[in-house]
Amino acid sequence: MAITEDAPPPGERSGGAGTGTGTSTGTDPGTRTGAGVDPGTRPGGTGSYPGTGGADPGTGGSAGTGAGADPGTAGTGAGSSTGTRLSSPLVLTLVLLLAVLAQSPIRGALGTPVMQSWMTVFVAVTVQALPFLVLGVLLSAAIAVFVPPAFFARALPSRAALAVPVAGLAGAVLPGCECASVPVAGALVRRGVTPAAALAFLLSAPAINPIVLTATAVAFPNNPEMVLARFAASLLVACAMGWLWQRLGRADWLRPPAHGAHEGETKAETFWNSVRHDTMHAGGFLVVGAMAAATLKAVAPAEWLRTAAGNPFLAVLALAVLAVVLSICSEADAFVAASLTDFSPTAKLVFLVVGPMIDLKLFAMQAGTFGRGFALRFAPATFALAITGALLTGAVLL
Repeated sequence: MAITEDAPPPGERSGGAGTGTGTSTGTDPGTRTGAGVDPGTRPGGTGSYPGTGGADPGTGGSAGTGAGADPGTAGTGAGSSTGTRLSSPLVLTLVLLLAVLAQSPIRGALGTPVMQSWMTVFVAVTVQALPFLVLGVLLSAAIAVFVPPAFFARALPSRAALAVPVAGLAGAVLPGCECASVPVAGALVRRGVTPAAALAFLLSAPAINPIVLTATAVAFPNNPEMVLARFAASLLVACAMGWLWQRLGRADWLRPPAHGAHEGETKAETFWNSVRHDTMHAGGFLVVGAMAAATLKAVAPAEWLRTAAGNPFLAVLALAVLAVVLSICSEADAFVAASLTDFSPTAKLVFLVVGPMIDLKLFAMQAGTFGRGFALRFAPATFALAITGALLTGAVLL
């Protein structure tokens, strides 16, 4: 808006300083305040560019006019964000307040024998598994960040038939949970590793790495053969799936991403982002798994468990489906399996072999990394081979 030369007396007041306050107050700020938020209090409060020596007070007013437009815009934004939002501290405060108000019924419910048994199993499973989960997450993040994918391409044999067992055995010396193995396998495929070998590594690394085997030995202190059986069955299934893909797989079924999830970040950022993501992700599933195991022990009728455990076919199928549904991290699943005392060692082995290879979270991750068509073919085949391999290994070693 132009300021006319016959501006009011403020122009004469600006002779020394040229503040130009009067013109900007009465003119533009009043018409440009989108929400009408107190433009009169911040008029030309700048007057920072007046005319020279007061010769052009109207120009000074123009500077005030520009400043007057901003208050209107800012006022509009402030007025539109006045709604009430629930923040995390507020939600936590409400939950704590409800817990205080309902402490009497909560104390009564927790004092029942069923809840005491449930809490005992839940705490025992969580406390035993948590250190191994954290250690596994730290090591898998370190490998994902500091071991370049090109290392695998150089270390694996060029022939796919030989690269599959070598990649499977590499999982025994490179700790990594299933959350980390999927993006690592995607990086291997992008770097030129044959898909059969990359898939063998994807299946073996979460199941036979030292952290998982150590956790299994701790969970089954009186059954050291369970450690050997888990190692043998998992490696057998991983290699079988690699060779099966080499034989029947098609390139158009596998669609790896064009770049990694953390590309463009520094190594330190990638490491801590991976640790934070995997700890929260795997820790959540650990809690769910511990809750399910405690519920089975404390709430499920003993007759149901005895019926399922007494039928070998039903016991194997039940624990295989349970492993898929619970989606427990491989560093912690041995403690959940050990708590299912009514089931046979072979059924527990099925649980330990199926879980790290295919569960609900892995299916989602595989679909997101390699494509839904790949996941829809790969998951059922892995599930069937994992059960078969565990049963064969259990019949020999258990």
